[in-house]
Amino acid sequence: MAQIKFGTDGWRAVIAEDFTFENVARVAQATADFWKSETLRQGSKIFGRELKVVVGLDRRFFSDKFAQTTAEVFAGNDFQVVLTPEPTPTPSVSFAVKNLNAVGGVMITASHNPPIFNGFKLKSYYGGSTNSDECKAIESFLGKNPPQFKTQNSKPKIAVQDVRPAHYAALKKLVDFKLIAKSKLKFAHEALFGVGAGCFEQILKGTTCKVTTLNTKHDVLFGGINPEPIVQNYARSQKFLRTHPHDICLVTDGDADRVGGMDGRGNYLTTHQIICLLLHHFIANRKQTGRVVKALTTTSMVDKMCAAYNLPLVETGVGFKYICAEMLKGGVLLGAEESGGIGFPGHIPERDGIAAGLMLLELLATEKISVNKILAKLEKQFGPHRYGRIDTHFPLEKRGALMEFLAKNPPDKLLKSPLADVKTFDGVKFIAEDSSWLMLRGSGTEPILRIYAEAKSEADAQKLLKLGVVLTKQV
Repeated sequence: MAQIKFGTDGWRAVIAEDFTFENVARVAQATADFWKSETLRQGSKIFGRELKVVVGLDRRFFSDKFAQTTAEVFAGNDFQVVLTPEPTPTPSVSFAVKNLNAVGGVMITASHNPPIFNGFKLKSYYGGSTNSDECKAIESFLGKNPPQFKTQNSKPKIAVQDVRPAHYAALKKLVDFKLIAKSKLKFAHEALFGVGAGCFEQILKGTTCKVTTLNTKHDVLFGGINPEPIVQNYARSQKFLRTHPHDICLVTDGDADRVGGMDGRGNYLTTHQIICLLLHHFIANRKQTGRVVKALTTTSMVDKMCAAYNLPLVETGVGFKYICAEMLKGGVLLGAEESGGIGFPGHIPERDGIAAGLMLLELLATEKISVNKILAKLEKQFGPHRYGRIDTHFPLEKRGALMEFLAKNPPDKLLKSPLADVKTFDGVKFIAEDSSWLMLRGSGTEPILRIYAEAKSEADAQKLLKLGVVLTKQV
């Protein structure tokens, strides 16, 4: 039997290698056993929720069949099951978990990973990613009981229900929809062949906005790319935008929980720029306050903005589950991570690429100037910030020794700026007095070391990345 190991918020594996119907059923049974054990421990209803689970799916090969297997196992364990009839955004499933008073949800997706992967993403009763402790608890139930499948005599029914309309209705309340509706914005949406295709047309139907969705085809190979919102995957849409200008181009990843973007002519917007644009909008236009939560690898412009407006800043490890934990405490203005995951107050404690896209439209409808002019104003106030990242092969068995060495032997300076701080709670991050930084951290499951850097210029960011590579050779 394959060893099943949970990652950030669930399990992923290569289809037909480890991600098989048998193993999906095993994981579904373990999840059902855990949620039922929590029900017994908490009383008749887990955290006041019904014994109900929402099951969604993305556009990957056999996702619909894997979702059906998952639904049948939960039904066989006496859960009420809500199963989406077609590929659905992950945030729609997360919203449904909370909205339908369910104990949790399962999304069959491997998000932005290569097409050969699929995954079993877990959502907890609050509508956000299941935390590490609960994922480990579910792992401990693996193999304890054989999968129980729904039979003709099973009382619980599998209800097929489209959960997107309720989510989209909530998004219209989250943003100033009337302002967007009359804005006459002309924007493109790069769907990267993912489940987000068509979402903005549906939400904005009947408004003055004109939406052009690119790469909408249901293609299990995602057009030969990994459906991740990074510049390497934008070639098709960049070519289109250069000859068909728009106000902005929004990008969603394979399961539409993360956001990326380009300006109206196909020039790349980094996720860091998008995060700062949204933070600016919440501060300057929405006049809102609260704690700002960001992952360690996110731009230091966020730090400067928080300092300028006297907003508390919380820095977490990499992974939206850490940001989710802070959002559950309340009082959060914005939660964001480098990969394009952004969460908003008054919504679910979850990254939502569609919500982030609508917020960017609200920003443009409010300020009525180009996204590039808004970014120029931010850079004038807080300085330029240029970011870079490389992934390099590095043996797992040497990682611990490298991190220990780096923590004990930090460089005196980064380029010409003296070192100001070292953070070691998720990898090792060196921060200079001029706010430039260099960070090294390992992948959770692969022999890969990620090197991140930010500086005032592209050239300096590249120099810091080269320094990072040199540091990997110290052990």
